[in-house]
Amino acid sequence: MTERLSRYIHFSLGALCIALGFIGIFLPVMPTTVFILLAAFFFTKGSPRVRQWLLDHAHFGPSIRAWEETGAIPRRIKWIAISMMAVTFGVCLFFLPPLVLTLQAALMIIGALYILTRPDA
Repeated sequence: MTERLSRYIHFSLGALCIALGFIGIFLPVMPTTVFILLAAFFFTKGSPRVRQWLLDHAHFGPSIRAWEETGAIPRRIKWIAISMMAVTFGVCLFFLPPLVLTLQAALMIIGALYILTRPDA
């Protein structure tokens, strides 16, 4: 793969993650922070200038730096994420069959445990 193609692919994936993160601002079932972290990762090779813009961003920059330096998640964000998982699961109780609910619960528990075991930012 040529350097130019690699940069294009990384930039495109970063742009896609920014778009998904933006959608996540308005949809409670879409995680914004995860996509912004992924965008910063992809822009490392795709566009250092856009990556620097993300790092300098007043809202996203501190979260990206905290994650990259220590793997930390702010306590408030941890509880918001876990609360949103619980609300989503509660809503799904009315619409999904038991087998799907069991799988969903197992994956959410794994996700919640991962979030809770990260250091506080």
